[in-house]
Amino acid sequence: MYEDIISSYRKAKADRVLWEGHWEEIAERVIPRYAQSFQGVPQQGDKRTEKVFDGTPQLALETMAKALEGMIVPRDQRWHRMRATNKKLNRSGNVLKYFDELNDTVFHYRYLPQANFQSQMFEFWLSLGAFGTACLYLDKNTEGVGLRYRAISLAEIFIEENHQGIIDRVYRCFTMMKRQMAQKFKELPERVRDAKDDAEFKIIHAVVPNYERDLERKDAAGMKFKSVYMLEQDGSVIESGGYESMPYLISRYITAPGETYGRSPAMQVLSNIKVVNEEVKTRLKVGHRAADPVILTHDDGVIDHMSLEPGTAVSGAMTEDGKRLVDILPSGDLRTLTSMIEEERSIIKEAFMVNMFQILLETPRMTATEVLQRTREKAILLSPTMGRQQTELLGPMIEREIQLLADQDVLPEMPMELIEAKGEYTVVYDSPLSRAARAEEAGGFMQTLEMAMTLANARQDPSALDWLNEDVAIPAIAEITSTPAAWIRTSEEVQALRDARAQQMQAQMAIQAAPAAASMMKATANA
Repeated sequence: MYEDIISSYRKAKADRVLWEGHWEEIAERVIPRYAQSFQGVPQQGDKRTEKVFDGTPQLALETMAKALEGMIVPRDQRWHRMRATNKKLNRSGNVLKYFDELNDTVFHYRYLPQANFQSQMFEFWLSLGAFGTACLYLDKNTEGVGLRYRAISLAEIFIEENHQGIIDRVYRCFTMMKRQMAQKFKELPERVRDAKDDAEFKIIHAVVPNYERDLERKDAAGMKFKSVYMLEQDGSVIESGGYESMPYLISRYITAPGETYGRSPAMQVLSNIKVVNEEVKTRLKVGHRAADPVILTHDDGVIDHMSLEPGTAVSGAMTEDGKRLVDILPSGDLRTLTSMIEEERSIIKEAFMVNMFQILLETPRMTATEVLQRTREKAILLSPTMGRQQTELLGPMIEREIQLLADQDVLPEMPMELIEAKGEYTVVYDSPLSRAARAEEAGGFMQTLEMAMTLANARQDPSALDWLNEDVAIPAIAEITSTPAAWIRTSEEVQALRDARAQQMQAQMAIQAAPAAASMMKATANA
């Protein structure tokens, strides 16, 4: 069994060779601290910026990472919530309250300082923008109740897809010292036990599907994934176990047909990044020549007694008829070079969507309508990126968070009606980007309502409003605008209010009709 795993790892490692050269080129120019990670072992503290002459790609990548974090997983907002798959259950106050408490619990443990979520997510976005593939490791916090997140360098990760294009096999190859291994593992192979404390070993952590899963068992044999730690050198098993969900959350930016690893904005404009670096180098040379020009003379004797100090009078550098005997070599056109550099920078920024992210910042005087329109445009342009991250990152991450917190017994108690429905739920994303994408629905309803009311007032006929189902629209708009469930009445409460209002109206009508009824009774009695 373990021989198959080590064989699959070596095949995945061989399949990744071509990518490594590509990633190294990008790292050297876009994210230098990753340089030398893919082709060798980098030395700590060494210089890695020798091939960087222009900072535009690095700044553009960081801007993109910050924007993705702010629009997809903003720290100061509840960017997702859970609802029952059966929509009828979402009318139950108990079910809605449970999901709100569940959501609050997940956010609480996710954003605890010891969870390290925010800093690691920023590293995730940087890897996604630079290399097109990023990995986030999620497991229990070994130092207490909670979760622990860690962005894993792409240099350590090897992946394989299943027949549906889903990453279901992950191999991580990393280095640990013997003393670190003794802290993590209960038992060590003989080769490791005999080594010195600072001796380093390459370890493979393989997480693969458990095709022999026994659903009746609660141990590793009954889990969805197998987990094996082994030495890369000889395949010696250090520890085996299992996971109920994939701990390595891997997402791609975009993929090409037949490829497992993703492609990134940096890959799309790598040629432009190389060009702008060369152009900046040329501009530096031209600038140096312009500031300290090369002097041209027809005779060495002129330069021998010539001073280049400012304000110095140089005799013998000009003929009697006013012709120069000393001149400077033309240095080149700085304006043309600058224009060429700005053109390449603009392409690079466009690839990283920097210009789109800066729209609202650079035009603060836009009206509310213009802001809404720009936001919709932004959501349309980013929807492919958002959709992939929901599928490959956020969905599996939330599922694993709930599973890990359930194992630690910190989740709220599930209501009986949801238990009968087997606890099935769906995730509703409420990030700024998701709301921007759905804002058009709410805006369309409000525009239609205004037009219907205008028509009804003009004709003094309310039948135009009959086409709008407010009982469906209002709850949906509340979801789009992320109104907390506690602020919205349940369907039972709404019906009770309507029944009370109807009874009150009937009583009022009865009071108003009482004088007329009394007069009629009196007239009938007299007759």
